[in-house]
Amino acid sequence: MASTKSEKGWKSRVHEIIYEADTPMGKWFDILLFILIIISVLLVMLESVKWIDATYHRILLVLEWIITILFTIEYIARIATIKKPWTYIFSFYGIIDFLSTIPLYLSYIFAGSQALLTLRAFRLLRVFRILKLVRFLGEASLLRNALKASRAKITVFLFAVFIVSVILGTVMFLVEGEEAGFTSIPTSVYWTIVTLTTVGYGDIAPITPQGQLIATVIMLLGYGIIAVPTGIVTVEMGKQANVKKDSGNEHFVHVNTQACTTCSKEGHRDDAKHCYNCGSEL
Repeated sequence: MASTKSEKGWKSRVHEIIYEADTPMGKWFDILLFILIIISVLLVMLESVKWIDATYHRILLVLEWIITILFTIEYIARIATIKKPWTYIFSFYGIIDFLSTIPLYLSYIFAGSQALLTLRAFRLLRVFRILKLVRFLGEASLLRNALKASRAKITVFLFAVFIVSVILGTVMFLVEGEEAGFTSIPTSVYWTIVTLTTVGYGDIAPITPQGQLIATVIMLLGYGIIAVPTGIVTVEMGKQANVKKDSGNEHFVHVNTQACTTCSKEGHRDDAKHCYNCGSEL
């Protein structure tokens, strides 16, 4: 019985550290994780430089093995400290953690599988986990809510932009023709989108006065198109900020980074006693 309680105790302590950011140890763990991610990314970048890899290959390899082992220990600890490991293993971050850990092992099991090492780039996605610390201040939640509220408006706007791009692309195909590089309507639509977004690769360009006039209109229209979604999100962020300031507003809910020990779900209310996903006691 004592052994069971002791096991439950250490699992609870480890779970609190690696899954949550509301405690001092949890914050330090996330900071350490962030540092390891940055170092890992820098190692990948340095290995891509031939003369650096040729000169310091052994050092880079040792450092990569150290970080890989630390990531492996973290992955195993996350599985061991929740009651339903499969909920983490098959979650988004669980899959990312697995994919970002195995390439170095596989490179030694399967000869010539160097291409698999590019999977280490998935570790970049682990940086988003550090947003737990930002959510401490409520800013990440504010941005998330603003994007959710803007979703319908932005979807309608993007659909309208797509229709305009198809129409203008078709017009350019009729005006310019194959001689100017507008070989098909899809190609013309591609040029229109590139121009609307002010990217302007220059691989296709109008040569007739009529086409250049239309291109000028599209370029000017592009500035307005860039501003619209920005304005939509900004307005919604302002609304969310006002709700946040009004602490007495009954619709404003404070959430924390407490993670369920059964299913590892986060984002519970401060006054929550049970997990909103599986119903387990927090």
